[in-house]
Amino acid sequence: MSFGNGGGGLRGNDGPQKSVIMLPLSGTSAELGQTLRTSATLGGGPGVGIEIVDSGSTPETAVAAATRAVEAGAKMIVGPVFSAQAEAVGKAVRVPVVTLSNNEALAGGGTFVFGVTPAQSAQAILSIAAQRNLSDVAVVVPSTAFGAQSAEAARRVGRALGLNIRPETVQAGSAGLLAALNQGGKLPAAVYLPVADATLAPSAEALRGQGIQLLGSTQWSTLDLSDRPAFREAWFAAPDPLRFAAFNDAFTEAGGTSGGIISGLAFDAVELLRVLGQQRQLSAKGLTRTEGFTGVVGPYRFERSGLCERGLGVLKVGSGDFSLIGSTSV
Repeated sequence: MSFGNGGGGLRGNDGPQKSVIMLPLSGTSAELGQTLRTSATLGGGPGVGIEIVDSGSTPETAVAAATRAVEAGAKMIVGPVFSAQAEAVGKAVRVPVVTLSNNEALAGGGTFVFGVTPAQSAQAILSIAAQRNLSDVAVVVPSTAFGAQSAEAARRVGRALGLNIRPETVQAGSAGLLAALNQGGKLPAAVYLPVADATLAPSAEALRGQGIQLLGSTQWSTLDLSDRPAFREAWFAAPDPLRFAAFNDAFTEAGGTSGGIISGLAFDAVELLRVLGQQRQLSAKGLTRTEGFTGVVGPYRFERSGLCERGLGVLKVGSGDFSLIGSTSV
């Protein structure tokens, strides 16, 4: 896998079209911004015609940066990372905005959602559950906005796959979890725990030894689960390791730490700008091309709605390792 995208700098009309990737290089999220900058510059990139700009930490700073970029000739913007900034930028400019946020509510009106969404995780993990005949699935989430989004996505995806998705169980912790799941005297065949917050480990421990298949989202990818018995044999959605490993190795060499999914998305976004910029197709039509795109996080294809279909892998937690047991495509 090659990570070299060529030199930087903007060109005129005889070269690739101009574009920018907006990262929070200053302000409260500067550490994240610098991490994403490492991804965007792997191999000496980001590439001819692509500029990295600072979105700052507020909607106002992001809008100002985006406006300057468009006035300078940018035909497409990747970023910002955060929902409030992305919403403001999408309303302020008249070029496609590809946000790294995973908030599906941002999609539409020229804004495309590139972050890994709850629906994408649910599609990957519940497809495997359906293939393995785990038709009775409970969803356990905390009482948060992301928990509600994850539960709604699981209901929608699961029903389309023909699964019996039980009404979600909203838990602040593990107390009483088994009793809550024992509907009609029967525990579910599988439990989906999509939110990797402080409730995850206690919930997994409460379900240990009950003959229930644990299912997880891409949020689990940020955790070290290899030596935690409660997660042994659990399945979770993740980038296909065959695609992601080379990127992660390159990122670790450049940045000193392992890269997460959002780092992979930043790399994929720069490659997206490079490909479309060279083809002079930095437009909604270029983004929604039928063949889609291939990235280190997996294959993906944008829909006219502004949402994104994404292929992901499904990993099984072993004894100190993980194994790929399936994947989805687009």
